[in-house]
Order: sequence, then structure tokens, then C-alpha cells
Amino acid sequence: MQLGINLGYWGAGMDADNLAVAQEADRLGYAVCWAAEAYGSDAATVLTWVAAQTERIDVGSAIFQIPARQPAMTAMTAATLDSLSKGRFRLGLGVSGPQVSEGWYGVKFDKPLARTREYVEIVRKAMTRERLSYEGRHWTLPLPDGPGKPIKLTVHPQREHIPLYIAAIGPKNLEQTGEIADGALLIFPSADHLEETAVKHLRAGREKAGKTLDGFDICPTLPLALGDDKDVPALADTFRPYTALYVGGMGSRKQNFYNQLAQRMGYEREAADIQEKYLSGDKQGAAEAVPHELIDQTTLLGSVDRIADRMKAYAAAGVTTLTLAPAGFTLDERLAALRAGTEALERAGLA
Repeated sequence: MQLGINLGYWGAGMDADNLAVAQEADRLGYAVCWAAEAYGSDAATVLTWVAAQTERIDVGSAIFQIPARQPAMTAMTAATLDSLSKGRFRLGLGVSGPQVSEGWYGVKFDKPLARTREYVEIVRKAMTRERLSYEGRHWTLPLPDGPGKPIKLTVHPQREHIPLYIAAIGPKNLEQTGEIADGALLIFPSADHLEETAVKHLRAGREKAGKTLDGFDICPTLPLALGDDKDVPALADTFRPYTALYVGGMGSRKQNFYNQLAQRMGYEREAADIQEKYLSGDKQGAAEAVPHELIDQTTLLGSVDRIADRMKAYAAAGVTTLTLAPAGFTLDERLAALRAGTEALERAGLA
């Protein structure tokens, strides 16, 4: 099992620290550094900045939002980043959610599975450097009865095949991801529930494509907070607002993928309570309603030995790249958490 890091969003006053974390991860031998985007910092600029100031670590988009870019533009960005980084780019895609897609980009959030499938097909075809033509329900290239003509990408990516990941949560999305992608980006993963909530659906998709999970990268992100084992409850409390935001406030009352995931993990009543409080404006109450067990199952908390034991469980559940979001109030604390990740991997015998 390899380790990655997720730097999240930039532009919040911690950019220099984030770069230092990426550089330390590069020095420690982490496999990949992911950057996110929502409606603030864009991932492409961040990844270019990180790639220019690191040497070995891959850089990946977690995610490029599908409603934000035409697929040919994503192919251009991927090819450019792969060329500039000398073959270190990984392309992560996702549909985002209804609020961002429709509120920020003005793109109707409908048929997300079909849109993702067509998008991936166009991106991959464009990156082969064939002349691009495509006929689908959501994209037609070139547009008919106009001056457009099939053209091809002029940039040569470093590699013939750039690894393509999809951020997936729901069963149908996970199955399609197994079918059409090279890896899956997961969030709020519990090792105890990973087979039921994710892996079996990915496996079904691979089988549909005539493949197995061999070579497919299962890549969940987990916050990591280092401390004494007796302090685990206090460490977990620091993630209550984060968990409440996703389970309670990401999406609408009818369409919150993270809330549905918590329900599939056995927290039906608690997920409903968190959402009710959050959407009514009681964010503190929503945070207090998050069960400690839910936080502990979806983070890495405590001593290096405790984290190592958890890493063993994730590896046994099928994880191939464990992405860490090292937590801390200072840069030194985040770097210590980063180093604890490599030490835990070694103690677990997974390095």
C-alpha cells in the first residue's frame, strides 16, 4: 500500500505551509499529492505550482469538476501538466454536487453517470491525439451544420496513458468507476464497511469490463491527527465540524451523497439528526450530534502504533493508496503527522 497526501483547498492563508507539506511528502517518498477545487482555488494552478517545486511525487486533481470544464479542455490541461511534470500527473474527475454545479457553474445537475461516461470517453480520445469527433447525448463534436471540424491535440503528454480516477460515493457511480476508470477517489471510508460500501461495487464494474481489481487504485482520503491514545476522543472532536458539514450540509435535504453514505454505514438515525440540525442553522448542534465512532472509523487518530493498526485494516480491505490529510494547528504539527504516516506504514509492514 502506498501513501498519498491531500492538500485540500488553497487561498486560505496557508499556501506556504501547504507547499512545505508537499515538499516534505516528496522527500519522504509519498506516491502522490492531490489538490481539490470547489468554488475557490482551482486545482490545475495549484498542481502546477507544486509540480514545479517537487521532484518525484505525482500530482493529482482530486478533483477537476466536470461541470467546470469542457472535456477537451480537461484533456489539454492533463496533457500539459503531464508534460511539464515529466510524467507525474494523475487526472481525477468528479461531477461535484447540485449546489456547485448549478449555482456556481450554471450547469444542470442531471444524468451525472451518463455525463461522466461521455466525458471520460472524450478526454481519453482527445489524449490519444486522434482527430476528435464524438456523438453522444450530452456532447457532439464537432457541432453539426457549422464550421467546426475534427481537430487533434497538439501537445504531447509525457505518457501514452495518464491514470484517470473518478470520485465516487454511490453504488451506481462506484460500479461505473470500476468499469471506465483506473482508480477511485473515496471519502469518509471506514475499513470495517469498505467492502459493502465501495469495493464490491468497484469489483462489479471491473467484471463488467472483463477485468479484475488487479492494477485498479482504490484511493481513500483520511485526516490524520497524531497524539496519545488517551487523547483520541479529543482528537476526534476536532473533526466534528468537518464531518457535520459533509453529512449535514453538503447538498440538499433530498440529495446529500455523504449523508447517504453514513446511512449505509449504519448511522441512519444519526445522519438524519445531523442533517436536520445543520440545515436548520444549528451547526454546533449538528457537530455535537456526530457519533464519536463515525469520526474514529473515518480518520486516523492517536499514536503511531494505533495508526499502524488502522492502516493494516485498510490494506486488508483492499486499499492500494491511502491518502492522508495531515492535521495540525501549526506547520510543525502537520509535518509531524506526515512523518508519522510513513513510520506507521513501516510498522504495519506495508512499506
